Amino acid sequence: MNIVNILEEIEKVDGEIYERLNPRRAAMKDFFNMGKKITLAAMPLALGSVFKKAYGQSTPTQINDVLNFALTLEYLEYHFYNHAVVAAPGLIPTGAPIGAITTIRDHELAHVNLLKGALGAAARTPLAYSDFDFTGKGTFPDVYTNYLTFLKVATAFEDTGVRAYKGQATVLKGNAVLTTALQIHSVEARHASHLRQMLAANGATGLKPWISLGAGGVSNDTGIAAVDPIYVRENTSMQAGVNIVGINGNAGVTAAIAAESFDEALTKAEVLAIASLFIK
Repeated sequence: MNIVNILEEIEKVDGEIYERLNPRRAAMKDFFNMGKKITLAAMPLALGSVFKKAYGQSTPTQINDVLNFALTLEYLEYHFYNHAVVAAPGLIPTGAPIGAITTIRDHELAHVNLLKGALGAAARTPLAYSDFDFTGKGTFPDVYTNYLTFLKVATAFEDTGVRAYKGQATVLKGNAVLTTALQIHSVEARHASHLRQMLAANGATGLKPWISLGAGGVSNDTGIAAVDPIYVRENTSMQAGVNIVGINGNAGVTAAIAAESFDEALTKAEVLAIASLFIK
């Protein structure tokens, strides 16, 4: 295990990691002397203790549950992209497309490492590619042979991540890990936006960089009905109990603009129901 590499991965999603560690002289002393005191097998536990000092002295069980829930989703996303990059030759066009998907893959791995570090010994059992079925139990049989299908499923995954993190923000409120969770949330949103633009560049019509107002109560612009549950409530104009259409007499705030201005949260149960399509 290369601790420096792990910190570099974490820095990609938490630019303040060194600021969190540096003021804590005891934590940094333990960190730099770690190799002299423990065996390689014990390294993950020791590293976890460093992150507990950086992100909070104690982590309630409920917080660990949320972080492990997020970790499961990050494993899913990482293995989805990693397989496309290393084991699906010809799927992703060369040049900018393969570069973008590789970058997203690397971000997801950074998220995995960050969450594992924050959880320490409380981290769930690692998940491998073989723990998932990215065809969605046969729903997307061409996900690794049809580039458009791959992009649509990828968009659905990123949209799920955005809503999952938002849904758990209230649980993390008051804990130091909330900042990191919201940073990951923003990265997932940028992924979703970029993937929509990649879809548009490959012939998908009517797509904006954000979720658009949909018909029939579902704003699912992937064109895959099986992922409709991801977009439940996305067509609402209600925010904090207020209908913002035409708010303060502003006729420019239409139903479409109101619906497209906010990402709606998904509950943990809703996210797990969606993820169950891909988890063996």
